[in-house]
Amino acid sequence: MNRFNHSQPTVKSFQDRLSVAMIFVLICFSILLLRFVWLQVFTHHRHSLAAENNRIALIPVPANRGLIYDRNGIVIARNYSAYTLEINPSQVETNLNELLDQLSLVIDIQPKDRRNFLKLAAESKTFDSFPIRTLLSDVEVAKFTAQRFRFPGVEIRARLFRQYPYGELGSHLIGYIGRVSQKDREKLIAELDSSKSMDEDWAQRKNINLLGMPYIGKVGIEQSYEQALRGSPGFEQVEITAGGRAVRTLSTSSSTPGKNLVLAVDIKLQHLVEQMYGKRRGAFVAIEPNTGDILAFVSKPNFNPNDFVEGIDASTWKDLNDSLEKPLYNRPLKGTYSPGSTYKPFMALAALETGKRTPSQSIADPGYFILGNNTFRDDKVGGHGTVDMAKSIVDSCNTYYYHLARDMGVNPMHDFMKPLGFGQITGIDLDGEARGILPSTAWKEKAFKKSEQQKWFEGETISLGIGQGYNSFTILQLAHATANIANQGVVMKPHLVKSVENPITKDRVLTTPQESYKIDLKKENIDVVTNAMVDVNRFGTSAGAFKGASYNAAGKTGTAQVYSLNAKNYNHGATPEFLRDHALYVVFAPAENPKIAIAMIVENAGFGAAHAAPIARRALDYYLEGRWPKEVPEWKNAP
Repeated sequence: MNRFNHSQPTVKSFQDRLSVAMIFVLICFSILLLRFVWLQVFTHHRHSLAAENNRIALIPVPANRGLIYDRNGIVIARNYSAYTLEINPSQVETNLNELLDQLSLVIDIQPKDRRNFLKLAAESKTFDSFPIRTLLSDVEVAKFTAQRFRFPGVEIRARLFRQYPYGELGSHLIGYIGRVSQKDREKLIAELDSSKSMDEDWAQRKNINLLGMPYIGKVGIEQSYEQALRGSPGFEQVEITAGGRAVRTLSTSSSTPGKNLVLAVDIKLQHLVEQMYGKRRGAFVAIEPNTGDILAFVSKPNFNPNDFVEGIDASTWKDLNDSLEKPLYNRPLKGTYSPGSTYKPFMALAALETGKRTPSQSIADPGYFILGNNTFRDDKVGGHGTVDMAKSIVDSCNTYYYHLARDMGVNPMHDFMKPLGFGQITGIDLDGEARGILPSTAWKEKAFKKSEQQKWFEGETISLGIGQGYNSFTILQLAHATANIANQGVVMKPHLVKSVENPITKDRVLTTPQESYKIDLKKENIDVVTNAMVDVNRFGTSAGAFKGASYNAAGKTGTAQVYSLNAKNYNHGATPEFLRDHALYVVFAPAENPKIAIAMIVENAGFGAAHAAPIARRALDYYLEGRWPKEVPEWKNAP
C-alpha cells in the first residue's frame, strides 16, 4: 500500500516531463514548419535563382575592340588572334604554386607572369579561366600540347590582342590599353551603376560586363573613347558541378563589337613630321582651319604603346620614367611654353582691332626700349630704323611690340587673346589638357598669395608684347589660334577623331559637325597681318626655308627663352642643352584659302627660322602637293 502510494509522484513527474518534451517538440516542428513555409512560399523565387546560379555559371565573352583608322583608311590600331596559356583554378587538382612550378618546366613562365596570374585568380570567381602566358609561339604550343594530359585545368586558347602596327608612330595621340586595375574597376562599377537600376538581373549583367572587360584604355584616344571602342561583352551559359567544374555549355549570347574610330589625322603626315624631328624634342600640331580636324599631333620623343598592352616590364618602365627626354610626356597637350615672336602677328591684329595702331603708323627703332630704370633690348644692335606694322612682323622687331604692349595694357591684351584660345581649354578629345597662362591683373591676384606679389607692374606688361613674361601656352593652343585667324575668326573645336563608325552598318557620325563660335574680326585687318606673314616667308626671317615654294604660306618664326639671361649675352653653344632657347614657328597655307595651319616647337634648338620652319615647309609640301622629301624614308604600310 505504501509502495503504491509512493509511486504516484513518480508517474506524475514522468507525465509532466513528457508533456514538456512534447510541447518542446511541437514548438520545434512549428518553427520548422514556419521556416518551410517561409522558404517555399515567400522566398521561393530568390532561393530558386540562387540554386540555379549554383548550377549554371555565366562566363563572359569579351567584345572585339573597335579599330582605329586614319583619315585615309589606314589602320593604326587593330586586333589580332594569338595563343594564350590559361588556367581554370576550379579544375586544378593540386596546389596552384605546385602547378606553376611544373608548368614552368614546359613553358617559359616569368615571375611577373606568375604574379599577374595569382592576382587575377584571387580577385575573381573560381570558374573563370585566367592567362598565365600570352602570345605563345608555335613551338611552345606544340610542347604543351604533347604534355596536356599532365595538367588538368590548363588549356590553350586563341584570344584577340590589341596591336599598334606602326609602333611609336603617333603614340601620344593613340595611347594604349592595359589590364583593368582596381582603380579602373571602381570607375567601371560607378559608370555601370549610374546607367541602370540595381535589380537582381542587372547586378548579374553588371558582373558579366566587368568580367568581360579585361582591358581598358589608359591614355590617348584609347582612353577618351573607351566607351565607344570596347563594345558590350556576351556570355556563355555553362552548367557546373557543386565543385565548380564546367560540364557543358547550355547557351551563348553574342558580344557586340566596339565602334570604329576614323581619325582626322593623316598618319603619313604624322610619320613625315616625326621623322623630320629625329631625336630632337618638341611638339607639332597641324589643323584644318575650316573643320578643326587635327591633321598631325606630334610629341617627341615618343614611346611604343605595344609595350603596355600586356604589362610593361620593370626595366622598360624605369627607362621611360627616368629619361631626361620625358618620352611619356604629351607635349602638345600638356607642355606650356612662351610663344616668343610667334605672338607678334596676334598682337598686331589686336592693335588693329582695338584702334591702337594703323598699318602705316611707324616708330623709330633705336634697338631698345626704356621704361623707368629698365632697358628692353631688340635682337638687332642699332635697331631696325623706321618700322611700320608690316616691317615689325617681317623683321620681327621687338621694340615695336614693347611700345604696343605699353600702349595696350595687360587687360585689353588678355581680353583680345582669350577668344582666340590662348590660355583656354580647347576641348580637344583627349584627357589632361593644360590651360596655360594668359596673364591679367585678375589672374595675378589669384596666382599669388602675398599682397606685394599680387600687384601688377607696368614693366611686366612690356615683355608680354613679344610673347615672353607670364605668357605660357600649349602648342595646341597656338595652332588653334593660328587656325582661327586663317579661318577668318570662325572657331572650330580641334579634334583628333573625325567620326565614329558602326562596325556592322558602316554608318558614321561626325564628332564636330558645326562651328563653336565666331570672333568678330574685320577681314581687312586679317589681310594686313596675313600679307605681312606671307612676306616673312618671301624675304623675312624664314625666307630661306621657303625658297622655291609654289604656294603662298603665311608664317612667323619665334625664339623663346627658357631662362632669364639677367643682362648677359646669350651663347647657344656654351649654354647647357636643356637651358637653350626654344625654336618656334606658326604658318598657314595657302594664304589665300588656308587648308592647313601649323604651330610647332623644337625644344632647346635655338632659332625658329633655322630649326622649326624647315620642318613645317616639308609638311606643307607633302600635304598640299604630295611631295615627299628625299631625306625621309618612304612610307610603308604595316604588314
